[in-house]
Amino acid sequence: MIYYFLQILTIFLIAPFLVGFIKSLKMFMLYKKPISPFQPYYDFYKLLFKEVIYSEESSIISRISPILILSPLILVLFLLPPFFKDSFYISFMDAFTITGLISLSTFFLMLLGLDTASAFGGLGSSREAFISALVEPAMILTIFSVSLMANSIGIGKAALNLSSSFPLNHSASFVLAAISFFILLLAENGRIPIDNPETHLELTMVHEAMILDVSGINLSLIEFASAIKYAIFSSLFVTLFIPFGANLPFLLSFLIFLLKLIFVSIIIALIEVNTAKLRLFKVPNLLGISIIFGFLSLITFYILGNV
Repeated sequence: MIYYFLQILTIFLIAPFLVGFIKSLKMFMLYKKPISPFQPYYDFYKLLFKEVIYSEESSIISRISPILILSPLILVLFLLPPFFKDSFYISFMDAFTITGLISLSTFFLMLLGLDTASAFGGLGSSREAFISALVEPAMILTIFSVSLMANSIGIGKAALNLSSSFPLNHSASFVLAAISFFILLLAENGRIPIDNPETHLELTMVHEAMILDVSGINLSLIEFASAIKYAIFSSLFVTLFIPFGANLPFLLSFLIFLLKLIFVSIIIALIEVNTAKLRLFKVPNLLGISIIFGFLSLITFYILGNV
């Protein structure tokens, strides 16, 4: 059980570092003076002492939404696949459970954007709903496909099965699912080419538009929830699609898990530096690829399984 809580605490604490690391690495690759990867921790701490201001048009939604946005993501931390073979894990965590909890967090974020009655908030919420409608079916298809390859609907058991016996006969299905999930990782976390996490230009922003009227500790909670969400998707990606290291001694498994998280962050930074943001109406094309790849992963699994 101690390994279980250590994993939760590790992901909880390292989440802001991963976000700061991506930003720092991007600045370095753009020949700018990079910020410290630990800058988000300072930003969260600073926001705790800032004044909280609410719009005159807002309701109780604006006051409780930050907690409601963060709570489902904290719950997901307790349901993630283990990175160590002897660690405790929740067996009933499946594709529908994780997608539902993450979507619940997104739903409250959209409510917050609408509650302030600002033009930007409504704009961001409508765009977020537009993107989420395409992300959720792709996510269910992809995780379900990987679960079938691992002979377990439960994600925790599936991750351990993949680490101990990789399905070589279904390598094509596995690669298709990995590509699909990586696109979802970018989309759900507002990364380029879906969204630009560093802009406040109204023509391009999605996530930032919903929180323009949020301040103080509320903003700190929402930004921390965003970091937690990225850590959750990164953890799912490395445990399901880079499934090695779980059978090693604990310290080695822990170190490899951290290195894999950093590796995914490096890949994302490279993509963001070398890719332009897509126009909003081009986003369905990219997310459509994710849906198609998830569906093809399932189809090829059944075809190759019957050969």
